[in-house]
Amino acid sequence: METIVLGVEPRVIKKNEAKKLRISGVVPAVIYHKGEETIAVSVNELALKKLVHSAESHIIDLQFPDGKIKRSFIKEVQFHPVTDRIIHTDFQLFSADEIIELEVPVAVSGESAGVEKGGKLLIIRHALTIKGKPEDMPDHFVVDVTALEIGHSIHVKEIPLDAYSGLQIMDDPDAPVITILASKKDAESATAEAAAPTAS
Repeated sequence: METIVLGVEPRVIKKNEAKKLRISGVVPAVIYHKGEETIAVSVNELALKKLVHSAESHIIDLQFPDGKIKRSFIKEVQFHPVTDRIIHTDFQLFSADEIIELEVPVAVSGESAGVEKGGKLLIIRHALTIKGKPEDMPDHFVVDVTALEIGHSIHVKEIPLDAYSGLQIMDDPDAPVITILASKKDAESATAEAAAPTAS
């Protein structure tokens, strides 16, 4: 997994401070680690936006003005309900031997049998929560869809973990991750056939 350096500035929590930061293109954030005091910081909105909307997950080295670096990952992001701008972020620190849970984007490999027959591939879960050591975490979680037929789905429990030694998927085992939908034309045709009266 790639490590990205992100500059942070310590901040003092006070009334209306968060609003002033956001107006100037800066996002308020906190850094926490179990058993340690939470640190209030601010980060550049554009730099953070690139990370949040990336197709891959990252380990983030938070760099302070004095040159000190703290290794972390994004635990939670809050968005404005209307503008969809990032309004707050939580960073979680970790040590090298620590077991963490990280949201990893889903990527697809292979040509689906169902798509070749006219079906449409739909990714239902765009990210999976993965538990394991930081060095074992992939940039994205690859799911092979080669054998997937129209009307079939791949569920969490059906994803092989052979290529991801030491990792565990924490999502509901019965949750569908990827499915192949029938084309709209085929679906309408099947509905019409079902609705047609049968000859007595």
